Amino acid sequence: MWRVWRLYDPLRAMVVQGIFLFGLAAMIHLILLSTNKFNWLDGAKKPASASAQNSPMPAAVPAAKS
Repeated sequence: MWRVWRLYDPLRAMVVQGIFLFGLAAMIHLILLSTNKFNWLDGAKKPASASAQNSPMPAAVPAAKS
């Protein structure tokens, strides 16, 4: 293993690994925030029920006679 570290600078390797892991964590969090189920900031959005979308129109109100 010590021969591997002779090829790569340990400090540079750890910095690159840290940047990669931070980028990976940020990407995972942004993907989760874009979903309906796992968005912890806005809360889960409840989809509109199908019955409310397909409900009949309300009855017409007759015009008042003057």
